[in-house]
Amino acid sequence: MADTTIEDTPEPGPRRRGGLAGMLHRSDALRGYLLMSPTLLIMLVGIVAPFVILLTMSLWTRSGFEFDTTLTLANYERTWNEPIFGALLKRSFWISGVATAATVILCYPMAYYVAFHVHRNKMMWIILMTLPFWTSYLLRVFAWKVILGYEGVVNSGLIALGFIDEPLGFLLYSQEAVIITLAHAWAAFAILPMYVSLEKIDKSLLEAATDLGDGPAARFLRVTLPLSMPGIIAACFLIFIPTTGDYITPALLGGPDGVMIGNFIQLQFGPANNWPMGATLAIILMLWIAAIAAVFLFVTRLAARRVA
Repeated sequence: MADTTIEDTPEPGPRRRGGLAGMLHRSDALRGYLLMSPTLLIMLVGIVAPFVILLTMSLWTRSGFEFDTTLTLANYERTWNEPIFGALLKRSFWISGVATAATVILCYPMAYYVAFHVHRNKMMWIILMTLPFWTSYLLRVFAWKVILGYEGVVNSGLIALGFIDEPLGFLLYSQEAVIITLAHAWAAFAILPMYVSLEKIDKSLLEAATDLGDGPAARFLRVTLPLSMPGIIAACFLIFIPTTGDYITPALLGGPDGVMIGNFIQLQFGPANNWPMGATLAIILMLWIAAIAAVFLFVTRLAARRVA
């Protein structure tokens, strides 16, 4: 009987997919973009498209009661030549910068205390600190208008304690009133990112600094503060960017000295009916904020490298 040999046949390998399915199987980047496509579409429709419309409108001009859609840089030239626009920008950046610094300085100790000294029910502490900010922004602005008013809580309290004989008129309708209100209104946006940054710090690093002879002040300056800098930077951006274009608080509490660029933009889109000029001021404000943010990031990264 003849011997029969069975030849080994190679096992079939994985079939190579073709078309779009094959591209998705082979490319991790393409799969990632496909998963992000709904978000990218929303960003494209909700952010890019309005910006393009605003930029196009800024190149128009108003002719009587109608808009001339001929593209021109006349609005940008006007904002460059008339000093009122530069003065409004400087005032807006000053008020927003002071409010941002005050908010971060006042909120950092609260975030530090919860991160390092509260060991139970931390979420309850966070909720309690942010509870006042659950109310309407407009209601909080009106509350500060009552507090700082001519017969408000501050003036009445100072008179009752005998510190002043008559109410202080400069508390309301001033830049100081705008700064105080903005600092309070945006405090929650400073506490949360700084708390998260402080909570992530490895406590063993602080113990090591103590073993090496650092006292509380040196340990804070050399370890805690540099490691919490991402939260501080995030808080600065979350406060500075929206407060620069705020128009509600200056309109209700600012008075003539507290008018900001946001009020002028609202005026152009409202009673003045000069949408091209309003769009131009909005574009200029965005460019200035982007430039300031870029410089701020560059300086902070440079400082972090020197510290490291």
